[in-house]
Amino acid sequence: MSDIIFTSSAAAKNGREGHVKSDDGLIDLELVNPAKGNSDKKGSNPEQLFAAGYAACYDGALNLVATQQNKKINSETTADVSFMKDEEDGGNKIGVTLNIKIDGVNPEEADELAEAAHKVCPYSKATRGNIDVKLNPQAIEN
Repeated sequence: MSDIIFTSSAAAKNGREGHVKSDDGLIDLELVNPAKGNSDKKGSNPEQLFAAGYAACYDGALNLVATQQNKKINSETTADVSFMKDEEDGGNKIGVTLNIKIDGVNPEEADELAEAAHKVCPYSKATRGNIDVKLNPQAIEN
């Protein structure tokens, strides 16, 4: 195992209709299963939490790659995480679309930065070959 830089920890109780809490208490959320239909209960779900983590991680990788290439950008990444049927085993799986807005580059540079970030992002590395991830970069030129 590589040298550990830090470790984050969170616990879940009662699955998709339970509760999650981080060890420091910053995350302390009820969970609601949107697949169950019209619930009056408010809460998050594993896909929403994964989307937040992936978006933050990927956007950080994007900014790192841009800095390494001496490009000044402003960016915003939105991760759309879909919960769907898995035709192979009859169970479920997730898929991700990363919608990436990059201010300060042309469309070709946006595509190149998006691909480069996908290669170095720890979440992208962890999911590579396991889930479908679609990159949707959009250059916003001033």
